[in-house]
Amino acid sequence: MADVIALVGGDTLLGREIREVFNESSLGRQLKLVAGDEDESGKVVAIDGGISFVSELREEELEDVPVVILAGGLETSRKALAARPSGVVIDLTGVAEDEPEARLRAPLVEDLDPEWLRNEQGNLNGPVIVAHPAAVAIALLLRSLHRTYGVVSSVIQIFEPASERGKPGVDELQQQTVSLLAFQKVPKKVFDSQLTFNMLAALGDDAETSLIQIEERIERHLATLLNSEDPVPMPSLRLVQTPVFHGYSISVWVTFEDAPSAREIEETLSEAGIDVRGAGLEPPNNAGIAGQTGIAVGAISSDRNNGSAVWLWMVADNLRLTAENAARLVMEAV
Repeated sequence: MADVIALVGGDTLLGREIREVFNESSLGRQLKLVAGDEDESGKVVAIDGGISFVSELREEELEDVPVVILAGGLETSRKALAARPSGVVIDLTGVAEDEPEARLRAPLVEDLDPEWLRNEQGNLNGPVIVAHPAAVAIALLLRSLHRTYGVVSSVIQIFEPASERGKPGVDELQQQTVSLLAFQKVPKKVFDSQLTFNMLAALGDDAETSLIQIEERIERHLATLLNSEDPVPMPSLRLVQTPVFHGYSISVWVTFEDAPSAREIEETLSEAGIDVRGAGLEPPNNAGIAGQTGIAVGAISSDRNNGSAVWLWMVADNLRLTAENAARLVMEAV
């Protein structure tokens, strides 16, 4: 029998994305779904052409399982981690970041620097943390540019979708919209603020996680992903919560010692395997990137007020990036 992969949070938004990615390979047949929230237990879901039950989260569900993926809520992910599974733990939630032996991985970025990958694999004892999808997207772009032109500095604004808070975040944005249009009080359990028809530089004080905490996590992960023999200078980041359901939009301003033209950047990024929407094409958007691998870049233009700088617009499917990095790590482990 093939090695079993326990997916904690099998019916969360991220869990569903993992199931979809895994079903494109033989990994789908190895999944055992474990509840990532109380209301998931006992559900019947379609998986790899058949059906599967979502098991209750118990220690015995994680015993003798070669790989455990944490993709549920923070509380259940902590509970699963506290059970100390004997197999490889692949954490998509960030709850293992305080573990001394935890290590950060992002295979989609590591492909750009195989030597970096070999160095990072030195410690194989602790949980594996999949890098934040915004950090992965930014690292893919900046490393590709730096390798050819040498990045001097960058300023990046990240526009966060509601789906980064899972189904509760998506549901609350939808409920806020319906309530506001009906002139009713809007629910604020997830964001502790009105998000619909709005953009937020900070969430309410009672939000489970603040934007600054997420911003700092992205910075930590990005610092690791940009570090190599020829490190990319760390960008200045700003995270903004936006009233969109899914997909990152990221505005990037980059300076070079000798700025390349927009056409040169388009050619370089295309050669790196990035989906580039060049002149004459509509820039990519977060809705259009849904379900797609990697990142898409467009609206590339020179800064009219700074001859050393270039503007770029980038989008990425946040759930797909995380799921595909997780799939790559599982294939290493089984």
